[in-house]
Amino acid sequence: MKNYLRLVDTHTTGRRYDVTPLFADIAAFSELVADLAAPFDPAVIDLIIGIDALGFILGTALAVRLGKGFIPIRKGGKLPVQTDHVEFIDYSGQPKTLELRAGALRPGTSVLLVDEWIETGAQVKAAIGLVEHQGGIVAGIAAINIDINEKTRPILEKYHCQTVWEE
Repeated sequence: MKNYLRLVDTHTTGRRYDVTPLFADIAAFSELVADLAAPFDPAVIDLIIGIDALGFILGTALAVRLGKGFIPIRKGGKLPVQTDHVEFIDYSGQPKTLELRAGALRPGTSVLLVDEWIETGAQVKAAIGLVEHQGGIVAGIAAINIDINEKTRPILEKYHCQTVWEE
């Protein structure tokens, strides 16, 4: 396991770990971003898209690292403009909505989709749907971790995924 991952707080309540201590350490955070960016060729990625909310932090850092623009995919009701939106059931079993500014992507735009942790893949599948609805192409997915299970396996098989967490 990467040394910087020791900063992730695994002694939490509920199903999630707290990655924010990792973000607070500049050396660790820089190494994380470099590791997540490493397999992606900036020449084939047009934009970085981060999923609300911690995907914004990682996505913005990856955008700077790769020299690309950044677009957020927001939780429903947050954008003050016309949006495309999709509803889904998240890892906790609750209905959620994600939205992307209408017209944010030109057809054929190649994107790197970023979130911090992917448990069931429901949120990232919703984000993929928004990107593809606008004609975008998901060139890869980056996250600290993608749980390996029957729900995430199709994502791992179809898309170029980069993670750093090893258990």
